[in-house]
Amino acid sequence: MKVIFDSVSAKCSKVVTKTYSTSFSLGIRFLDKSCREAIYAIYGFVRLADEIVDSFHDYDKTNLLNKFKRDCKEAIEEKISLNPILNAFQKAVNQYQIKQELIDLFLKSMEMDLKKEEYTPQRYDEYILGSAQVVGLMCLQVFVQGDDGRYEQLKESAMKLGSAFQKVNFLRDLKADYYLLSRSYFPGVDLSIFSIDEKRSIEQEISAEFDAALAGIRGLPKSSRRGVYLAYIYYKELFEKIKKKTANQIMSDRIRISNPHKFVLMLSSVFKSKYYGI
Repeated sequence: MKVIFDSVSAKCSKVVTKTYSTSFSLGIRFLDKSCREAIYAIYGFVRLADEIVDSFHDYDKTNLLNKFKRDCKEAIEEKISLNPILNAFQKAVNQYQIKQELIDLFLKSMEMDLKKEEYTPQRYDEYILGSAQVVGLMCLQVFVQGDDGRYEQLKESAMKLGSAFQKVNFLRDLKADYYLLSRSYFPGVDLSIFSIDEKRSIEQEISAEFDAALAGIRGLPKSSRRGVYLAYIYYKELFEKIKKKTANQIMSDRIRISNPHKFVLMLSSVFKSKYYGI
């Protein structure tokens, strides 16, 4: 029976999420059970595509990504895939009517990572849209459970939150992106002479997006609000830690939050969510 395979597929997406991201795993645990499977599925899909462009250096990445795109499209159309991650994803896409446009924009950004890119402001915005903002919108479609009015109301905030998360990731992963993958996402910034002023300018941009996103989190349905808020708290803490480092320090070290600290933040988010009415 396909129900058994669907269950196995869902478990695979959950394993991928828990293996690659403690922070998102914690956030998903705070979601209502009705949301969790679909969010695991979205994360599993995104993670798999990201692995192709970031990790499979001994293989033909272009061919692998093109095959992944074809398999994804076929899975959504036929409502099944022998790839359990894509099978879980197609189920979420079809159940929550996730727009194909969002999926296409995400995969387009993954294609941009296949080649060395000199990012202009326009290309940078395009990459952020596809790699982060549309992922926030995919999740939002799950959270609002078909409420189109609420989706439109929260759309901008979801995009701001996705953008803030991605830019924090850029700062956190600056060393690996630059030295191992030869990538530099920030337009007009020469990372070989990365300055404190450039760092502060990027941080101001991220701070504004975090502020704009918080109002949207308050507007989410109760079933998803606390899980998203926990992810917000974790990333905000990571961002504050990055802000305390010099430009040279974040070019030489990967700033992270320890797992014990993440659990402290989880408890703190419970208190803050009650205090701030989230």
